[in-house]
Amino acid sequence: MTAVTRTGAPVVIEGDGLEVRVQELGGGMSVAFIKLPQGTDMAPALKGLPDDLCQCPHWGQVVSGRLRVRTKEGEDFYEAGQAYYWSPGHSPEALEDTELVEFSPAKEFQEVMDHIKQ
Repeated sequence: MTAVTRTGAPVVIEGDGLEVRVQELGGGMSVAFIKLPQGTDMAPALKGLPDDLCQCPHWGQVVSGRLRVRTKEGEDFYEAGQAYYWSPGHSPEALEDTELVEFSPAKEFQEVMDHIKQ
């Protein structure tokens, strides 16, 4: 078994209040600790992916804040304390300063991170 803390996970993206820390857990999964400042809209960073949306599934919990997640079918809202599953084809936007803990397939998540960092 693997235990990971936010401060123990390596930073993969950082700047302007945005922080993404990711650690592989084994079994093909990773955990991400994500901080999104209010107003962060991931749509521009996802341009160029199929449908211009994140194609990695995520299971997670909103630790604090509130966000909107857009899909081809519409949009949903999430707030602190809620657990979620986002299927491939989504784009989040932080409506408040938001912190998330997400579990994702490591390979697919790394592909999205590589695209965002370009």
